Amino acid sequence: MSLAAPSWWRLEMAAPPELEDSLIWKLGMLGISRVAVRHSPADPHQPLLLAWLPAIDWPEAERLELAAALAPLADTFRLPLPELAWFPQQEEDWSSSWKQHWQADPVGLRLLILPAWLDQPPEHEGRLVIRMDPGSAFGTGSHPTTRLCLEALEQLADAPGGIPSRVADLGCGSGILGIAALLLGASSVAAVDTDSLAVRATADNVALAGLAPRLQVRQGSVEALAELLDGCPADLLLCNILAPVIEALAPAFDTVLAPTGVGLLSGLLVAQAPKLAQILAALGWRAELVAQQSQWGLMMLHKAR
Repeated sequence: MSLAAPSWWRLEMAAPPELEDSLIWKLGMLGISRVAVRHSPADPHQPLLLAWLPAIDWPEAERLELAAALAPLADTFRLPLPELAWFPQQEEDWSSSWKQHWQADPVGLRLLILPAWLDQPPEHEGRLVIRMDPGSAFGTGSHPTTRLCLEALEQLADAPGGIPSRVADLGCGSGILGIAALLLGASSVAAVDTDSLAVRATADNVALAGLAPRLQVRQGSVEALAELLDGCPADLLLCNILAPVIEALAPAFDTVLAPTGVGLLSGLLVAQAPKLAQILAALGWRAELVAQQSQWGLMMLHKAR
C-alpha cells in the first residue's frame, strides 16, 4: 500500500543570529508565513527555524529554488547557508505541530512574550504580558536585536522619570516594541512599516493586547511617521532595522524625534556601530553602543549638545 502524498512540507534549518531576521523576512516575501523559531535550552544561541509549506505549491523543483533564493542572505555575512531539511507532514498534523514550537518567553525582569493561545504560566505570574500571534512571522521577540530593545525599554521604565510618554516606532514589524512601551508606561505610540503585512500584524497584536486606542499604525517610512506624529516629534524613537537602512533614514530623524528625546537603534551588527556613529554625528546626533548580544548591538541616540 502506498503512502498518501503529504499535504505539507516542514522545512527545518539552523538560524544563526546573524541570519534569523533576514531568513524570516525573505520567507515572508516569498509568501511563506507559517514560520517558527525554536530555541533549545541547552544551546539558546543556535535556534532552529521551521516553516510549513503547502505541498501542492512546493514540488521538488521549487524547493531547490528556495535554497538558491536564500543563499545571498548568508553571503552578506560571509556565512554558508545552513542546510535545508524537508519533512512530509499531513494536514491534521501541521497546525498543532506549528503551535507547539511557541512557548512563553520571559524577557528581562518584567516582560513575558506569550503566544495568543497559551495561558500565562504560574511561574511567570506578575510579568507584563505581550500577547502575540506568531503566524505573521514579523518578529516574535526571539531575535537578539528585539530582545536588546525590550531590555532597554525596561531599563528606561525603571529609570527616574520612567519611560518617555510619546513613542515613535520606525519599522514596527509585529508591533512588539510599541506594545512593550505601552505596557511599561508610555502614553501613546505612532508606528509605521513599509510592509502592509507588518502593518496588519501590528494592528492584530495591538488588538490582542487591548491597546488599540493608544497605538496608531500606518504603512510607510519615516515621512509617514512624521505625518502620524502631526508635527510633534516623539520623546522616544524605536528603530530596530538594519544599519544601512538606519543610515538612509537618519537625515529625517529630527522630524520624528524631539531634541530632548532618546532613540534606541538596533538591528545592527556591533562592527557596524562606529561607522553609524560617525554618520549620525555629522547629522548632529550622538550615538553610543550601550548593549550587545552575540554580534548584534544596541545604540542609544541623543541630540548632540
